[in-house]
Amino acid sequence: MANRHLSRSIAMQTLYEWDFNDRDNSKIDEILKRNIREFGPGLEDDEFILDLIKGILENREKIDAIIIKTAPEWPLEQINLVDRNILRLGIYELLFGKRDEVPPKVAINEAIELAKGFGGETSGKFVNGVLGTIYRAIGEPGKEEGGPRKRKGKDVND
Repeated sequence: MANRHLSRSIAMQTLYEWDFNDRDNSKIDEILKRNIREFGPGLEDDEFILDLIKGILENREKIDAIIIKTAPEWPLEQINLVDRNILRLGIYELLFGKRDEVPPKVAINEAIELAKGFGGETSGKFVNGVLGTIYRAIGEPGKEEGGPRKRKGKDVND
């Protein structure tokens, strides 16, 4: 498992526990340190995890508002804890993260993989739908320039 993927997994697990325990910010450092020891022994760099957690918590209200707007048929509190925190992670990387380090499609794909690994049977599709909607709404940054891509003579968008 690549270090960044492992770091995202630890960040998601930390956010899950934080969310489960009434979002007590005073315990986030303790939860994170324990999760790094348990799930990432020997992890070379925990700065990426720290940046993710800090960024998500600082932007949580904005991120949650985006989830509410993008998935209106799912009240935020009714989205299961795993999916909700994977969405927070994906949206943070998609909208607030460093695009030069994590391109939008990578952020989306990583969130989908976390959903498939940690979520329920439909989590991957749900996360893909929400993040895909956001990606299209922000103008599909990083999409190839020069018109639609072709595959066997047909537009991919057809």
